Amino acid sequence: MTIGIFPASGGLGTSTYTHLLRLVPNDQVILINRYPEKVAQKHIEAGVQVRKASYESKPSELEAVFSGIDTLFLISYASHVHDYRTKVHLPAVDAAKRAGVTHIFYSSLGFAGNYQDHSLAEVMQAHLDTERHLAKLAAEAPAGSFSYTVIREGLYSESTPIYTAFFDPRQPEEVDHGEIRIPHDGSGPGVSWVKRDELGEATARLIANHAADKKGFEFLNRTVLLTGPRVWSLAETVDVLSSIAQRKVKIKPVPVDEYVKLPQVLAKFGSEELARTWATAWDAIRAGETAVVTPDLERILGRKPEEFDVAVRKWFA
Repeated sequence: MTIGIFPASGGLGTSTYTHLLRLVPNDQVILINRYPEKVAQKHIEAGVQVRKASYESKPSELEAVFSGIDTLFLISYASHVHDYRTKVHLPAVDAAKRAGVTHIFYSSLGFAGNYQDHSLAEVMQAHLDTERHLAKLAAEAPAGSFSYTVIREGLYSESTPIYTAFFDPRQPEEVDHGEIRIPHDGSGPGVSWVKRDELGEATARLIANHAADKKGFEFLNRTVLLTGPRVWSLAETVDVLSSIAQRKVKIKPVPVDEYVKLPQVLAKFGSEELARTWATAWDAIRAGETAVVTPDLERILGRKPEEFDVAVRKWFA
């Protein structure tokens, strides 16, 4: 049984394999990323294999690095742009299947409401394309030869800046007049924020559970949604950030046309066009897509998930 993680970098990937290495034999784990030399030497000494590839690698190169892997955790490409993201996801999935991977865990996102197959958010579209592609491959494959699990990872507690016009409570003086200008008024429905490292831990546990009992695995050819323990409106979210900043900060709703021109927004997205497509996330939040709480994270972890106000205070400490 060999488990691959691709790409094994970034916050979720690092968290997942750090927890996974405590649950399975290290010599059964293969970490694949753009810079394999960045994998800690202690992991390599413990038996972990490293391979080099990225989403920009040719399909034949991906097929080669996925060779010999039974189960692959495929972590989504770091972008919200629909077309490009789908363009790199689907060939990676196909390359894995051709290489002989028999099960793919896919890191989707916690938009699209309560297991819906549609979303108002641009950032969710490539995830939905990938979910559909995995389901199609599994349905077409000979019985037992290929399966998948979609993990809709809830919105990270640590990702609040992208939903609050990049407000950093450690630098509250950078917010003009104490106003966070976003195309949303802060009212509910809100977001069931969840700590990223707990998502990584739960994902590792799911992978280990599958390795221990493939046929009896409860999420075989299914989707699991991992969320925080309660929903926070964006106004409540900003109140928590304001408390951390020790400065009164509030949301000022603005039109999308004004949001996309904010200097810090342009600096992060690089263009008004990309900022405008990101702004669809607030349409999805307004529609209640992220205001869902499931019991699965607590059940998988065996404890209550950390509350948003606790997790985010630690993050910005």
